[in-house]
Amino acid sequence: VVTRQAGPSAWTTGRANMQYRDLIPNRMNGYLIASHIRIPAGGPVADDVHFHDVRFQLIYCYRGWARLVYEDQGEPFILKSGDCVLQPPRIRHRVLESSDGLEVIEIACPSSHLTTIDYQLTLPTNASRPNREFSGQRFHWHQHQHTKWQLDDATNWSIARLGISEATRQLADATILRANGDMQCIDDSLTFWFVITGSCQIRVGSQPPSRLAATNCATIPRNQPLSLQQCSEDLEILRVRLF
Repeated sequence: VVTRQAGPSAWTTGRANMQYRDLIPNRMNGYLIASHIRIPAGGPVADDVHFHDVRFQLIYCYRGWARLVYEDQGEPFILKSGDCVLQPPRIRHRVLESSDGLEVIEIACPSSHLTTIDYQLTLPTNASRPNREFSGQRFHWHQHQHTKWQLDDATNWSIARLGISEATRQLADATILRANGDMQCIDDSLTFWFVITGSCQIRVGSQPPSRLAATNCATIPRNQPLSLQQCSEDLEILRVRLF
């Protein structure tokens, strides 16, 4: 499934007056949802303490910043461009404020899940429990400023691991990839690709090739031959894998 940036009609208004764009229209038969979420005018966000009944949920900050607070994870903090958080199942959290032009990418499994407001809990909580587990997963905040790059022997591309595999006990993984020529691979996981910068041509299986540019994305089923060609030098991709 390839999704490109669309006009104003592609955006809808959702929770706390945030604007949403669906990045997987068929939602992989209910298995996965990916949303491009934005807040054009920053300031305090009319959000409540809430939680989600999910199997997996990741937030990647694409542009701007947001001030967030999570249950038992200390004081509120600023999620900046290039940062991401792993929100384990049912962790209470709240968006407090944002910059102008905030944009985040949210990936969650399953696509249909319950969101519940918690009227009893006040955040932040008194406890700081960074190793607390929620349904076997830990809260994780990857800060872009601490990103470490290494060479991926399989593709010869540069890769940055975001710590999601460890936080989810290998349920999922998230990496940033920087292009170095063409790439060919077959992945045994369901993968979601979001183009952060640059452009490339993507081809999956026997389907015709498609051109991808910044804010475009592709969702690839398991065990499908994939090739990325005509990659620009500034191509950078967020790749999320579900096993």
